[in-house]
Amino acid sequence: MGKLNVQRLKETLNYLQSKQRELKRQQETDTRSLESMIKYLKKDMMEQYHLSEHHVSIKQEIKDTEAFIENVKNIIETNS
Repeated sequence: MGKLNVQRLKETLNYLQSKQRELKRQQETDTRSLESMIKYLKKDMMEQYHLSEHHVSIKQEIKDTEAFIENVKNIIETNS
């Protein structure tokens, strides 16, 4: 298992969190593009940072963005 680039992961997580907040604000409008962006971002983070090596059940919880964010925070905490 390679060393995790914690700094880059933190930045990516911040970006994901800002998109998630944006999604929550836009309840009435068309959120499909934001939702697909968030979905892509999570998938990209999984691959880029090999998150399943750091968290066993993160793949099962990927659909729940809030849970995903918490898991990534824990991974950052553990690797800092």
